[in-house]
Amino acid sequence: MGHRKVVIVGGGVSGLAAAYALSRLADVPEVILLEASAGLGGKIAANDIGGRLIDAGPDALLIRDPAVRALLEDLGLADRMQAPTARGSFVWTRERLRVLPPATLFGVPEKLMPLITSGLISWQGLLRAAADFVLPRLPRPSDPTVGQLLRPRLGREVFDKLVDPLLGGIYAGRAQSLSASSAVPEVAALLKPARSIYLTMRERSAKKPAAAPTPTLINFPGGMNAIVDALVAHSPARIERAVKVVAIERGKRRWRLQTEDGREFKADHVVMATPAFEAAALLRDVDGVLADALAGIPYASVANVTFMYPSSAIDQSQRGTGFLVPAVDGRFIVGCTWLDQKWGRAVLTPSGSGTPVGDDVTYIRTSVGRYGDEAWVGMSNEQIAVRAHAELVLAMGIKGTPISSTVQRWPQAMPQYTVGHAQRLAVIDARLAKLPGLHVIGAGYRGVGVASCLIRSQAVAERIGAHE
Repeated sequence: MGHRKVVIVGGGVSGLAAAYALSRLADVPEVILLEASAGLGGKIAANDIGGRLIDAGPDALLIRDPAVRALLEDLGLADRMQAPTARGSFVWTRERLRVLPPATLFGVPEKLMPLITSGLISWQGLLRAAADFVLPRLPRPSDPTVGQLLRPRLGREVFDKLVDPLLGGIYAGRAQSLSASSAVPEVAALLKPARSIYLTMRERSAKKPAAAPTPTLINFPGGMNAIVDALVAHSPARIERAVKVVAIERGKRRWRLQTEDGREFKADHVVMATPAFEAAALLRDVDGVLADALAGIPYASVANVTFMYPSSAIDQSQRGTGFLVPAVDGRFIVGCTWLDQKWGRAVLTPSGSGTPVGDDVTYIRTSVGRYGDEAWVGMSNEQIAVRAHAELVLAMGIKGTPISSTVQRWPQAMPQYTVGHAQRLAVIDARLAKLPGLHVIGAGYRGVGVASCLIRSQAVAERIGAHE
């Protein structure tokens, strides 16, 4: 190994990916990864339900970027990728499940006819949305929210029933507070020079190349834990679990890290792979301005409730991957995934802990909580499961009760790219430039998805490799 030492703080997927990427450098540094908890993978986790492993966090990986595909090849996961077995989803609104129109870009439809026939929007809402064709160019703030960008042109209903729930499914946030340029940069860039959103989307659709024959969204047998396991197995890094870093300081030449158990680690590079608020607390004495910028990134708490039902309790004629729930409708759940239909039994593999139940059961996962909605936090797991089941009965007509249910809470789990996020990142970058050897990675900065975390981890490893 090389003479340089890198300490990574945090053993989520970002920290593990950074450790792996560092091991691929021409001059491999000594890498130590310190994880405060007993587990690895962060929000990539699985629960054993009925003898099968079910994702308790992210249940899909976007592989559109060639760098992600290349990583899976290197990890030996390419031949284990599993594409969704079902397509299409719904929105639960106006008292029933309604088909989500295809070909939407974060809720902005490319074609009007599927929107008209879906029943998602009232005739009044459709007429208001059609005003986009004739409305003049409207003024916008320098850093508009998604709401400020889209709602004045499309109207309240399209925004509330399409845009807001789709972004809520990604960020657990509200479109009226998310920065368009940070949360949906593709949409913001596309619409910045535009007058009419629909005409711009129609032009984009005409220029769009044919869909790729290979899937862009995948999972693995046994779930997303396959990525965590492969990163750990292929990394020579020294990984220490249940080791909490309590202080970081900059010495004359190297960084020093103190742990709760009284040990000291010295490093040439420190990679903070924790949530931004945890990085802020540890770096407060290093640079107060940097800490303030990190602490300024808000997070939302969420929970997942996974049910196992008898297959006979479910209307099997409903085909798709699940449904979203508009916040404006005031429901308890914010979304639902039909796991069997989305991934099939190939992903829902036996856990090895016991004999799995037969194929006469169905797995359904619901999501609870979004930014600004934490009324559920004080509820017991049983209360959360009862409320979620009651709404599944209303939405899907489920008969009877679940065989079992599991609640997975994720406190302060989902970063919110609110207005001013780009300015906060600019401050963070500027302060880090004055602190050689200090790096931050994770979902809190430039992409909340697993794929973005993998890509950013690779980038920071390359920067460390290029540092003399």
